Amino acid sequence: MSARIAYIASNTFREAVRDRVLYNLIAFALLMSGAAILVGQVSFGIERLVVVNLGLSAVSLFGIVIAIFIGIGLVSKEIEKRTLYTVLSRPVQRWEFIVGKFFGLAGTLAVNTFLMAIGVFAALLYVSRQFHGTDGWIAVALYFSILQFLMMTALALFFSSFASPLMAAVFAFALFVIGNFSEDLRGFAAMTHGLQRWLATGAAYLLPNFSALNIITSVAHEQPVSSSLIFYNTIYALVYTAMVMAAGVLIFQRRNLK
Repeated sequence: MSARIAYIASNTFREAVRDRVLYNLIAFALLMSGAAILVGQVSFGIERLVVVNLGLSAVSLFGIVIAIFIGIGLVSKEIEKRTLYTVLSRPVQRWEFIVGKFFGLAGTLAVNTFLMAIGVFAALLYVSRQFHGTDGWIAVALYFSILQFLMMTALALFFSSFASPLMAAVFAFALFVIGNFSEDLRGFAAMTHGLQRWLATGAAYLLPNFSALNIITSVAHEQPVSSSLIFYNTIYALVYTAMVMAAGVLIFQRRNLK
């Protein structure tokens, strides 16, 4: 990473940490973990199931919200404040600006995921009194959540490179919802024929496959995660993120900022 990208990333990280919305979301995610303890006390015999399900879902949900609503403003805020022109007047390329913003927000999300994970494990320890070997799969689910955040951050930056903040948020959220049903879309493609099948298959592979990264239910039921799935999901998420970022950079390079 060049010094210019690292500088932009560090500034983005500091700005995101100072954002009050970010703190509210983290506090709410921790509050959800606390609520899991109360529900777990009522749900006799399934305390761990409730805590893991609710805790991991809270981490995933609020991480996605952070990625979307902060990601879409990374470019538009710079344009509105006209600080982008100052940055680009220096020896900083447009692609370095976008990549730096991505790494800054990605770092913020990684730190927040770590903090929220502490809340999840603390809640789990409270209801179970001790950790078990299968609890290690929770870390894998959290890792998959981070991969989701990387993809979502790239998509938010991609849409913000050419659309207004409102439309970028709508597009990003819509893709997140659709991406969670990508396996159903592939099943639909397998049942169709002709042009409809080609279109459905193309859409299934073009849209982000967030459903493959959601293993919260299986982890809550103490089901192991195969190493091949970890490897495949890692490669898929990184490649998809890189492709979306490349598309966003190409659009931003050609955008008229005047």
